[in-house]
Amino acid sequence: MRVYLGLGANLGTPAQQIVDAFDRIAALPDTTLLARSSLYRSDPVGPKGQPDYCNAAAIIDTALAPLDLLDALHAIEHAAGRQRDGIRWAARLLDLDILHIDGMTLAEPRLTVPHPHLHERNWVLVPLAEIAPALDIPGLGPVSARAAAAGTAGLRLWH
Repeated sequence: MRVYLGLGANLGTPAQQIVDAFDRIAALPDTTLLARSSLYRSDPVGPKGQPDYCNAAAIIDTALAPLDLLDALHAIEHAAGRQRDGIRWAARLLDLDILHIDGMTLAEPRLTVPHPHLHERNWVLVPLAEIAPALDIPGLGPVSARAAAAGTAGLRLWH
């Protein structure tokens, strides 16, 4: 199945953690990394005083079932040092999200696809539109149009 992922980090060395995450995702069993976006710097959301985020998107083909993929992504986060403390939008070493799965919608307690906040976040939409501009998200329309509507306020390429 074709899966679209969002990646983010704002603690430690965020850009390197995202690059390392791309490699770890590519190494998952029965998984091929098809595309990865540029790295973007975004203003933090949530508790004040956080460093800027590094964000990116990826496209993979995988034979892993959605919840197995979610578990594998959580294992990558954990290996990078992330500890889930339940604080929403807190600073983190690595955050990996399943944004969309072609031909599938899910509403599981642990996973909702498409991601319920995908359409609200330019730091997700802009990197995703870079690698999948024609992707049509059910109920939202083409990613390129959503990214254009979301704009680029607070978002720039990571240098």
